[in-house]
Amino acid sequence: MPNIYVALAHYPVVNKNGDIIASAVTNLDLHDISRAAKTYGVKSFYVVTPLKDQQVLAQRIIAHWVSGAGAAYNPARRRALETIKVVDSMADVVEDIRHIENQYPKTIATSARSYPSSIGYEKFRTILETGMPHLLIFGTAWGLAEAFISEADFVLEPVSGASDYNHLSVRSAAAIILDRLAGRTG
Repeated sequence: MPNIYVALAHYPVVNKNGDIIASAVTNLDLHDISRAAKTYGVKSFYVVTPLKDQQVLAQRIIAHWVSGAGAAYNPARRRALETIKVVDSMADVVEDIRHIENQYPKTIATSARSYPSSIGYEKFRTILETGMPHLLIFGTAWGLAEAFISEADFVLEPVSGASDYNHLSVRSAAAIILDRLAGRTG
């Protein structure tokens, strides 16, 4: 199983005008991405937001399903949401993984846009076979800020469908990408 961690960045992301913003946490993203992460063996799912009110909201949702009434109602959901860690910054994510793994992870930015240096899924699956820790980073709103993407070790090629429309929800993109990277083949 690949040594993958996932981060959902609510900052630094851009709005439709290209301005760098901090976006809001959504209940659906927490549920759906944590379920995909658990399904594909992701070690931890980080929710990254510097906004304290959004951290509180995320922790309340998680607590309901991990230690509240939701835990008894749906134990499978509890197991998925237990993978979530809410943190202030991407630096906190990288440092937490370094502490766990005794080495820094390689970072992989995702985007709906293609970059000259984008790496394909098949090639990246081969890289994952090294067993080194890798941090797969998804952006909310209109995607990760360009400056952030340029600092990543890798940029994954975008998910492409059968049409020229390319604006998947981050939860859908995360599930597709995790399947392509960690799903069973054959």
